[in-house]
Amino acid sequence: MPSLAPHATAPLPGTPAGSPADPATGPAPGRPGRGPARLDPADRAQLQRHPVSLRRIAALFAPHRATLAVVVLLITASSLITLAQPFLVRGVIDDALPHGDLPLLARLTAAMVVVAALTAVIGVVQTWLATRMGQRVMHALRVRLFTHLQGQSLSFFTRTRGGEVQSRLTNDIAGMQSVVTSTATGVATNVTTTVGTAVAMVALSPQLSLISLVVLPPAIWLSRRVAMIRRRVPDERQQALAALHTQVEEGLSVSGVRLAKTLGTTARDAERFTARSESLIALELRSQLAGRWRMATMQVVFAAIPAVIYLAAGLPATSEGMTIGTLVAFTALQGQVFRPVMGLLNIGVQWVTALAFFSRIFEYLDLVPEVAPPDAPVALDPAGVRGEVRLEQVCFAYDDGARPGADPAPGAQPASRPVLDRVDLVLPAGSTTAVVGPTGSGKSTLAALLPRLHDPAGGRVTIDGVDVRQIAPADLSRIVGVVSQETYLVHASVRENLLLADPQATDDRLWEVLGAASLAEAIAALPEGLDTLVGARGHRFSGGEQQRLAIARTLLRNPPVLVLDEATSALDNTTEARVQAALDRLAVGRTTLMIAHRLSTVTRADQVVVLDGGRIVERGTPAELAVAGGPFSALTARGEPAALPA
Repeated sequence: MPSLAPHATAPLPGTPAGSPADPATGPAPGRPGRGPARLDPADRAQLQRHPVSLRRIAALFAPHRATLAVVVLLITASSLITLAQPFLVRGVIDDALPHGDLPLLARLTAAMVVVAALTAVIGVVQTWLATRMGQRVMHALRVRLFTHLQGQSLSFFTRTRGGEVQSRLTNDIAGMQSVVTSTATGVATNVTTTVGTAVAMVALSPQLSLISLVVLPPAIWLSRRVAMIRRRVPDERQQALAALHTQVEEGLSVSGVRLAKTLGTTARDAERFTARSESLIALELRSQLAGRWRMATMQVVFAAIPAVIYLAAGLPATSEGMTIGTLVAFTALQGQVFRPVMGLLNIGVQWVTALAFFSRIFEYLDLVPEVAPPDAPVALDPAGVRGEVRLEQVCFAYDDGARPGADPAPGAQPASRPVLDRVDLVLPAGSTTAVVGPTGSGKSTLAALLPRLHDPAGGRVTIDGVDVRQIAPADLSRIVGVVSQETYLVHASVRENLLLADPQATDDRLWEVLGAASLAEAIAALPEGLDTLVGARGHRFSGGEQQRLAIARTLLRNPPVLVLDEATSALDNTTEARVQAALDRLAVGRTTLMIAHRLSTVTRADQVVVLDGGRIVERGTPAELAVAGGPFSALTARGEPAALPA
């Protein structure tokens, strides 16, 4: 029999490129693929810790049932239409060409083009529908997760690595989107293609199909073995790249460059970077050479498969009724079956990986906010608030996980430690109360209860007689303004940072609050004025300027109750004087709770409260406490900043 058959790797006319064996999902003869996916033990552990209900996953796609059904139909149609190609080729070789039937040849070749065009169009439409559906599902999930995490208390973010939160919100969501638009559609495509191809092979030649059934399993097994070897070294390479990227991220940030220059570590950092970069050379070589002998063996095996098919076609026992067109069509189908089969072999690992993505997202969505908004908030107009604040028998205890450095699993409830113990305190409307005490006495915790960054474990905090837990979060943020030691400015312009407090504020109003914060002249002197970028975390400005910008932002908010949490503790005396003057203007007419750091600020208060061990041990006016002979008078006698002895 004359050999007119192409090599087994050659796709049929009109077959999409890569269809016989896509290296991304399975090996092609002479071209190893990535091979089988490997199960990450972390994924299995994640599912054991937080199982995922399939019904819950299905609920995410419930609004897109129609789109999902259309995608499945398109995948099935595309796979079935593609299978027409071998039969068209057989007709060309066996009927049209030998008999010189030009009309038949024209119809068959036109049909090939139509099949290719249809599969291409269906592929584009399917990709568009699947991607749009996946993006909409991920958008809804991304927004839902972001808003849910916004409702978590500060203790959640204290005990959880920041990178973990960002990873789940970005990487895991992106991974889920890949599952939706790629893995799910890939499984459907592989199933329909495998079944359809097997049926077509049997229809063309049952004898050759039986031979393929014997030859394919060892070939697939060998390709998976090669792929496993080739995956080990890339894992090491990824770890090395991760270390390199980490050094770039840390070493070339504003803080990292400043640290390197001040400590003189630039040369050492460069040497370390050079060593890591050089190690990638060896890893890349190992990656490219890994499994080369097995790959060579695999190439021989795949070359032998069409040879066996050709031999079988020439044997009397198996060649009865065999035509050249049938042989060509069958050989091409046999080459195409590798990709879907290899894809199906990875379904188990892909399924666990997909469930792990959903598990990590659902784990965060299932967290119950420790500071939950009220179901029926009390209507409290911020403009009409007098500002009387009361703390009644307030108790509070931090979870151990909230301590710096702790990192338990999300939602864990570790043991607690008392910070505030039955605190009773009244802040009269329009007055200033200074709170002093040793480190760990509960000063900052006390201040955090007013804006409801935490909820007390016992007792209550009220504003004008209304429990802050009954005030809507949006209203409470307009009632209570906070200026802390750790000023946070977003990487945007001065204008944008100020408008966070009041998006409707005019430029005249912005200059007014900047003037009240003693910052208008400094901003006006800049070439871009209000449009000047503050830089990452405000590095464009000095510490004192950052504080005054934060004060201006709070002034723009115009809250009736003000919390100053050691707002000047990190400043030098000269800068502190300017910031304190701005704070004094800010506090006029407002109920102010001041976590005091320097005696100069304490003396301006209407009352002073001394905390120790979570309890109020002394209270009164600055003048009264100065001569009372207690902890405060001892502090005054030394003339030191307010850091009482433990």
